[in-house]
Amino acid sequence: MSEAAMEQKAIWTSRSTFLMAAIGCAVGLGNLWRFPYIAGQNGGSAFILVYIGFVLILGIPLIMSELAIGREGKLSAVETMSKLVKRGYHPIWKTIGWISILIPILGLSYYCVVAGWSAEYIFKAAMGEFTNIDAAGSGAIFQASQDNVLTLIGWFSVFLFTTVTIISMGVKKGLEKAVKIMLPALFIILIFLAIYAMSTGNSERTIDFLLNPDFSKLTPRAILEALGQALFSLAIGVGGLITYGAYLPDDVSLPRSAGMIAIADTFVALLAGFAIFPIVFEYGLEPSEGPGLIFATLPIAFGQMPGGVLFGTLFFILLSFAALSSTIGMLEPLVAWFVDKGKSRVKMAWFSGMIAWSIGMFMVFSFNILADFKPLDFIPLYEGKNLFETMDYTVANVLIPINALLIALFAGWAMSNKMAEKQLGFAHGSKEFILWRISTKYVSPLAIAVTVLMMIFGIEFVLSALNIISALF
Repeated sequence: MSEAAMEQKAIWTSRSTFLMAAIGCAVGLGNLWRFPYIAGQNGGSAFILVYIGFVLILGIPLIMSELAIGREGKLSAVETMSKLVKRGYHPIWKTIGWISILIPILGLSYYCVVAGWSAEYIFKAAMGEFTNIDAAGSGAIFQASQDNVLTLIGWFSVFLFTTVTIISMGVKKGLEKAVKIMLPALFIILIFLAIYAMSTGNSERTIDFLLNPDFSKLTPRAILEALGQALFSLAIGVGGLITYGAYLPDDVSLPRSAGMIAIADTFVALLAGFAIFPIVFEYGLEPSEGPGLIFATLPIAFGQMPGGVLFGTLFFILLSFAALSSTIGMLEPLVAWFVDKGKSRVKMAWFSGMIAWSIGMFMVFSFNILADFKPLDFIPLYEGKNLFETMDYTVANVLIPINALLIALFAGWAMSNKMAEKQLGFAHGSKEFILWRISTKYVSPLAIAVTVLMMIFGIEFVLSALNIISALF
């Protein structure tokens, strides 16, 4: 790409717009359904404190690193890493660029299926379909949606091609305008839902659950779960932050921006707890229910609570906004790469969307006509997993942790002091610089490696290995 072309590349119109886009990239369905049920499974507030610790120690330094890589190259993830290799970095670091476009396009193919459920449930809630339903009725509604191939294809396609349309319009006219509407709306709706839930639900038990830590419930398993959730929630290793960093002006503080992204992401996750748990406790539901809590269990409460139609409708609008802000961040890395190659943004947005749509059709079919097809059943890690579950596990538990590990290793061991000082604004030898370098050089790689081992060999294997190591020392 010529220097003249680079000068014409889009940049964020303001720091606040960038922050909204980056926060939207991180904030997604994981904050609104995964965080609450994982916190519920691991005892609530003690787990949350450990999670916040990992966000501070690992999350913020790694967000800083991804943004620094992106702004240094001012290109897509692939072209940025190629540019850095030409400057003398080892060619192995190109892997970061390629994984950073592979993850989003694969993730988009199945994420939009779940996002489509959120959009469909807006109308179900608004039309009062959940009124006075029981567990069997709610389960039947959800199962009917999964069994109806045309319905799944329709909502999946609507969500995916809405994302494509936004990205095709460019950074300023599409991406920026979308996040300026969605992010403020997301926070307003979430705050309203949290206030309403706390005033009509079981607020006393919620406060005790979320704000009164019981460290006796904090097991080694819970600590590892908090580590994995911190990486997952902040979208570290996905590729969106490197891409968004490429559009950043040089005068924007990366440490401050990384802190704001992490704080906002954690704030959303905590607010989701205050919006969900009062309802869960008030209507005798299980806080550790799992992913089905959102689409199968909460609608039962929406059908019983005062104002349930409004609450349920706003809740699924919230989910849809969160999902759309994430899918935008997933599609942009691949399209940005094509644009760097001189291709038309509009054509490449639709071309990339069709790739995701074609892969996503198999994800749709895995809930019905291909439900019994387990392609990697012979591999213990994938035993019993259908196509959707196989893709989800591969992206979330294999590719993202591996890419996050590579980014940590690059930042800690390969990134020059000159590049780090230039992008982070820390003087070499300063306390801030030393803390960032220790985190990316030692703490983050070790923590992520433990997460990868946990995903591959299981949490019991990792706990056993840690016990053996601790016994030796």
